[in-house]
Amino acid sequence: MDTEGTYDGQATRAGHVPRPARSPEHPPKPRHAPGGAPGQTPDLADWISTPRPAAEPGVWRYGHTPRAAAEAERTPDRALASGAFISFLACVLVWSLMRNTYIPFWDAPLNLFTPDSWYSANGEPVMGTGGMRAKPIYELLFVSALLYGFGRLGSWRTAWQRLVVARGPWAQALAVVPAAWVTLLLVDNHQLPIRQLVFAFLPYTGDPVANLALDNTAKTVIDVAVVVVFAWLGGAFRLLRRLRAPRAGDAREGSRTAPAEGPVRTQADDPVRWPQLRGAGLAEVADRLEGEAGGGRMNDVDYARIQRAWDSVRVDPSRMRAFADSVRDKGAGACVHPSGDRDLPVRAARHDLLARQVLLGTVEDGVRNPYARRGTSLALDPDVLGTSLLAVGPSGTGKTQRLVRPVVESLALQALAGQAAVVAVGAAGAQLGPDAAYDVVVRIGDPGSVYDLDLYGGTTDPDEAATLLAEAFVGDVPGIDVRRAATALAQLLGPFRAAHGRFPAVPELRELLDGLPTALDALRRELDGQPAMLRELDARTRQHGAHGDPGPALADRVALLDRPAFAGFFDTTGQGRPFSLRALEHPIRVRVDLPERGHADASRMLARLLLAQFNAAAAARADRSLFAFLAFDDASHTLTAETVRGVQRLRSAHAGVLLTLRTLDDVPEALRTPLLGAVGCRMAFAGVTTWDGKRFAEAWGTEWVETRDVTHRTVFADQPLTRAIHAFRKLVTGKAVTTDAVTVRQVERERWSASDLAHAVPPGHAVLSLTSVSGERAAPLLVRLAGTA
Repeated sequence: MDTEGTYDGQATRAGHVPRPARSPEHPPKPRHAPGGAPGQTPDLADWISTPRPAAEPGVWRYGHTPRAAAEAERTPDRALASGAFISFLACVLVWSLMRNTYIPFWDAPLNLFTPDSWYSANGEPVMGTGGMRAKPIYELLFVSALLYGFGRLGSWRTAWQRLVVARGPWAQALAVVPAAWVTLLLVDNHQLPIRQLVFAFLPYTGDPVANLALDNTAKTVIDVAVVVVFAWLGGAFRLLRRLRAPRAGDAREGSRTAPAEGPVRTQADDPVRWPQLRGAGLAEVADRLEGEAGGGRMNDVDYARIQRAWDSVRVDPSRMRAFADSVRDKGAGACVHPSGDRDLPVRAARHDLLARQVLLGTVEDGVRNPYARRGTSLALDPDVLGTSLLAVGPSGTGKTQRLVRPVVESLALQALAGQAAVVAVGAAGAQLGPDAAYDVVVRIGDPGSVYDLDLYGGTTDPDEAATLLAEAFVGDVPGIDVRRAATALAQLLGPFRAAHGRFPAVPELRELLDGLPTALDALRRELDGQPAMLRELDARTRQHGAHGDPGPALADRVALLDRPAFAGFFDTTGQGRPFSLRALEHPIRVRVDLPERGHADASRMLARLLLAQFNAAAAARADRSLFAFLAFDDASHTLTAETVRGVQRLRSAHAGVLLTLRTLDDVPEALRTPLLGAVGCRMAFAGVTTWDGKRFAEAWGTEWVETRDVTHRTVFADQPLTRAIHAFRKLVTGKAVTTDAVTVRQVERERWSASDLAHAVPPGHAVLSLTSVSGERAAPLLVRLAGTA
């Protein structure tokens, strides 16, 4: 199947460095069920069919139930209880007056629609007429309407839920006992016309003994029905199931394979049956995939990957035959990733590959968050990561474990599904996942590293290579013009490539920048017959040592890489296996380990180089169907003015970056405000300083809020009796008699102040604002990160 290498079993193109493929027959069992919690048995059919409604940016869409936009007004418990009690007393009073005929014409509708011959002079029904049935029915309807009306008036249902049910099942069960007893007494005393109504429909005979037995049976049935109704109201059946659960659990210990009851699905629209394939005439292929899913041989990555492959077939129908043949031959292992992997060896977070989301935590149920988002789960996906994310927090706040690794893991799964390409950059030893979770692991400075890093980003253009190197080498040096540095490098890289067909290695570049006569003379001899390149080289020779020449600064920075620890790295002769960011057009998973401990300056310089190369490579991709992402576990001293502008341009290139900082002081002061404006997602962890909090507060802006100012004014009485009463009240309560004046107004306040960000964010929490690529925004939310108790 022709898929430009996206789903090929083996890659042989230049620039693509796959790991040896493994057998895709049985993917490793993930630690989490798709979209479920740890410990649940994966059920692919239910996971696929679970609804994922459209929601605001950052909402975990798997099984999401939207909340109301505003909180309903809540009546205080005391007012609720008093209102329910008073309405109950009023109901009893009206009912008593009705029963004792103190309310005239309450039975007027009954007399209007029934014959007068059914009733005697005192209004009682005549034996053997329809009045024996009509009057109990009317009385029961009247009492029901009475209870319903006063129940709505006194909010009995709300009072029952909040004052009784909320206190636990035992309180609910005990509360219905006196109510059931009183109801049985009223039924027995014929105050509630239930027995009269039932007796009116009983088939009596001429045998008194049989009639008495029939009456007793009816009474028993009525009493049992009343008890059952109140038992249901008191939750007795749920309580019994709860008490029997431990015993039933022992009996079900070995039979947990039964699938849970999931959403109702029809045969026509069941996504597990692949209706889109059947509609295209590939019923045999759909049956094979359905059998793979039913037999437990398909996981969530397989489903997402094959769905992605089918989408490519719909775009290019010429691939349909190859797609069908691949599915028939390999089943769930069709269209596998070039590495042969069908899942990650371990998952540290919950993922939903259908929505392409990773779960980060839960929005706190507090007044600082919008009501519609309180208690909802928060997730990230390429739609918000495409605007890039900046996270700031001191060491130990969980930036790596609770943010960087889940995001990188999510994109690695999407890479296996042919949807993304991810590069993770961190110090050696950073917990960004095992080596088996990546296709390429570059350990700079480690002699055992299989892969090398292409210092020139895979480009063949000397000017482009010089621009990237200049940004990385002297982009953070004050007083040096990066454009002049790029020109100086281009004056050396162009002639060297013209002479040798490659770019110089680190030692060779250092010699040229130092202006060693032997290196320059040798290069000049190789350029015999190329006057344009000789002019470039001569220009560099004339500028060397002049005032403002960036050559010495460039040579000093290159010297950081010309160390014994880096011997054998940054090779340009073709003997190594260099990784280039030009491979972002393929669904590749890469991790770059920087030698932060022993070579901090070199690590920062390489980080700047990777960011500059990523900005250039992401924008230069011919095929932008894959989401490209670069994650920095520590972006300190990595950003320059040009890379910040490049980050802002990534939105249109279907790419994004994740930058984590311990403090904004690790960014030049002139770039702090532009950086916060360049990224669409901003995250402040617990423990940030007030200086950093001020920057975030300015970026998040203000909002209009309603405030209430209460003014207490002392009441001065003029009458002697009133004065005496006020004096007695003050003697008893210890407070003067006052009146309250309430002023309500709209004021503009910061969404999160610098002080709140520094002192009001609990440990394990963060404040996060999100922006999608389409421009949708989510206000700053206080989030409890996953793994926080």
